Amino acid sequence: MADRRGRWFDRKFDLGLLASAFPPILGRLRSFPDRLERLVRRVADDRLRVRVDGAWSIQENVGHLLDLESLWEKRLDDFDAGVTVLHPADLENRKTHDADHNTRNIDDLLREFRDARLRIVQRLDRMSPAALSRVALHPRLQQPMSVVDLGFFVAEHDEHHLGTIIALTS
Repeated sequence: MADRRGRWFDRKFDLGLLASAFPPILGRLRSFPDRLERLVRRVADDRLRVRVDGAWSIQENVGHLLDLESLWEKRLDDFDAGVTVLHPADLENRKTHDADHNTRNIDDLLREFRDARLRIVQRLDRMSPAALSRVALHPRLQQPMSVVDLGFFVAEHDEHHLGTIIALTS
């Protein structure tokens, strides 16, 4: 199954979003667990763990989203600490490959993702416009990124995997 949307790592981003752009981004981040759950709940349990052409299954995509919540939290910690370069991502996705998400219960994965995302959304919701505007270098993109930009980046990553899951359901 060819991915017509392209590889995530090939995506380019126009960053430099203002704090005033954050409310709809926060809305996307907040609503994503509901959207993900509604989609996954429509899939028969035996199809959740099917891999196509060696790519991650639906359940592994959900697990990957959960795995990355800790990276987003570390990056928010980086902004709070005033670092100049954000924590790097594991470009090999070892955490997801090693987690064996296909052996987990999908309800547990969805609940853990929802809980982790809620913690992040609550944290973001408490930030002032000045805090949302803090900037550090994204290590892979080699671009300055604000907290608002990070929220946009995460929301786009969510959509990327939602698109992958949709493709696996058809």
